[in-house]
Amino acid sequence: QVQLVESGGGLVQAGGSLRLPCIASKTTFTIIVMGWYRQAPGKQRELVAAITHGRSANYADSVKGRFTISRDNAKNTVYLQMNNLKHEDTAVYYCNRANGPQWSWGQGTQVTVSS
Repeated sequence: QVQLVESGGGLVQAGGSLRLPCIASKTTFTIIVMGWYRQAPGKQRELVAAITHGRSANYADSVKGRFTISRDNAKNTVYLQMNNLKHEDTAVYYCNRANGPQWSWGQGTQVTVSS
């Protein structure tokens, strides 16, 4: 059973930045395509960024140019650097596999952007 632990969320003003780390307990983390997801109140969970083991990244149009996903395979950690945050980025953020069967979801980390 893989455990995912997200952190780094908080309350930030519009235009601010946050960096979210997610630690995975999976020992084969290095070969997994990882993603950051978010779920806003009343909305479905959506994938906002994904990164391959080779560090090739893709982004949802809504965050392109503002968010950067990265990973440290030695630490089984994937990061989401969020810049120029907007009110509509307010959500609970989760990490998980971006392809194949997903692992159990972690608690997520709340990001609240005040306008």
